[in-house]
Amino acid sequence: MNKSIVILGASQGIGAALVDHFAQLEDTTVIALSRNLAKMRGRFLQKNVSCHQLDISQDVHQQIAALGFASPIDILINNAGLLVNKPFPALTHQDFTESYQVNVIGIMEATQALLPQLAADAHIVNISSMGGFQGSLKFAGLAAYSTSKAALCAFTELFAEEYKATSLRMNCLCLGAVQTEMLSAAFPGYIAPTSPAEMAQFIADFALNNGSFFNGKIIPVSSSNP
Repeated sequence: MNKSIVILGASQGIGAALVDHFAQLEDTTVIALSRNLAKMRGRFLQKNVSCHQLDISQDVHQQIAALGFASPIDILINNAGLLVNKPFPALTHQDFTESYQVNVIGIMEATQALLPQLAADAHIVNISSMGGFQGSLKFAGLAAYSTSKAALCAFTELFAEEYKATSLRMNCLCLGAVQTEMLSAAFPGYIAPTSPAEMAQFIADFALNNGSFFNGKIIPVSSSNP
């Protein structure tokens, strides 16, 4: 049975690795969403992948309505993210606003907009960070990033409660350091222990096979500290 998979934040890093991974599986249709349409079209040449522009810093509802999704969505992976690394006194109103818009508000709005297209038993997987996981080691400079990722964890729990009478499932994976372009830009010189392809394999397996076992769970996924 064909699975329809939507991935937000698909132009690079973990999102791009997820598209590559799902595209190799049999009976999958992958819908890649990102504001960088040209980058996606240049990378994803598989016949079962379609690329569409979505900028979650803008009016998400209007953009998704214009895409005109037809088939039910089985898996939605909310992977889009923005990492700002600045000392707390240097963070601007724009830093806070953009971090929350991309890391949580845009994700919530995209989920709202896609609700009518979700299959009855769809699995929604939010990609958060160990920086947003309660009780984890925190790092200076990540006040905007980590607090917005913590808000994504709270959204996961609230959505699961609101939809507990349905077959929809939402879970949140709090990832440790992965060697992505975003991490390299924020922490030059740091080498993470996990590659995007390795993490994508884990996320894809979780999204495909664990929706019926978890709901509203905040799950740390890290082999390092953080």
